[in-house]
Amino acid sequence: MPNFQTVRGMRDILGEEAQTFTYIMSKARETAELYGYKEVITPVVEPIELLSAKSGEEIRQRMFIFKDLGERTVALRPEFTASIARLATSALKNEPKPLRLFSVGSVYRYDEPQRGRYREFWQSNFELIGSNKPEADAEIILLTNSLMKTVGLHGYAFKIGHIGVIRGILSKENVDDKTQNAILQHMDKKEYEGAFKLAPTDKCRNKLEGLLQLKRNDCFETVENIKSYVADYEKAKVAAENLSDVLKLIVESGCPVQVVEPAFARGLEYYTGMIFEVYIPELDIALGGGGRYDRLIEMFGGESTPAVGAAHGIDRVALALQMQKTTLACKSGKRVLVLSVNDSLKGEALKIAQQLRISGIIVEFEIMGRKMAKALEDADKRKADFAVIVGERELKERAVVLRNLAKRQQHIVSIKELAEKINS
Repeated sequence: MPNFQTVRGMRDILGEEAQTFTYIMSKARETAELYGYKEVITPVVEPIELLSAKSGEEIRQRMFIFKDLGERTVALRPEFTASIARLATSALKNEPKPLRLFSVGSVYRYDEPQRGRYREFWQSNFELIGSNKPEADAEIILLTNSLMKTVGLHGYAFKIGHIGVIRGILSKENVDDKTQNAILQHMDKKEYEGAFKLAPTDKCRNKLEGLLQLKRNDCFETVENIKSYVADYEKAKVAAENLSDVLKLIVESGCPVQVVEPAFARGLEYYTGMIFEVYIPELDIALGGGGRYDRLIEMFGGESTPAVGAAHGIDRVALALQMQKTTLACKSGKRVLVLSVNDSLKGEALKIAQQLRISGIIVEFEIMGRKMAKALEDADKRKADFAVIVGERELKERAVVLRNLAKRQQHIVSIKELAEKINS
């Protein structure tokens, strides 16, 4: 017999881990609802032209690309933003702004598998389209803060920067877009020497190197250092002012900003403004992040439209919860096994099971043909709270036997009061 395994970088998500995933996704949906974001569902497979347009060379090289049966070159989505930008230029182009859109699902990148990094992974994604104001940037960060808090994480903090600071320097030093993107890719991976070597002049190299010296423990002091440092670079100066405005809004709102990083970059080419990531001390990989992308929708054929968004790694948030030994605040109903003492009563037993489910009680029906003792023993192993035993004598009185499996106690309860007794 063949021994089938999952494809490398893919995995089965089972048991408690699957429960954690659905818990995080439910909290993401709750957060979306609280902030007024509407859920949209986009295809996993998209045209390669859409996904590769401004995703960045690093991600382009790691996409799952193939030809469909119509000989069209397509790819599995490596992230959500390109699909949302497509929607904004087509189905949603006449909708009033701002658009607040939420998505959740799997994305695919051919990365080297390691802890917290898989080739198929899950994200919750939030996009705010139509505003260029600092309040929009602040909203995306505060929304991320709300999600981290709601799932039960503690000790997390944000790292914030502004891609416009680096691009403002590079543009004034006449660095072409392709080289700018390559420099930013290196800086994203903290390969600073590789980044600085690509600078065309000593002045440009020295200016980039100097960014690394500006960081201070106090985030507002760091921003002031950036402002002074780029005073002669008009676009970079405007970016630093914008970063200052966003920072004030989120700090005043109680969001834990730990670091402002002057040389911070992210791997996607479409960012134009504020960028951020969120971390916990126990993990050296970001749990989520995002930023502003004001030119992407226009590039896909839409009108000039500012936008900002964030994605949160569900796999990584689940890992973070595990590392912090967080107990999930799941709303779980009572678990019950329903069984009958003989085959002739199975129809009545099924009817009772359905009534209990309507009352919000989790019911497993005995379908294995086991003897009473074995069925009760199995229910105990499955951590059921109660067993409902349907017998002829009790049924004549419109009653059943309700057995508390933990206490090993049982008593007769009328069917009319059964759900209330179980829930109480």
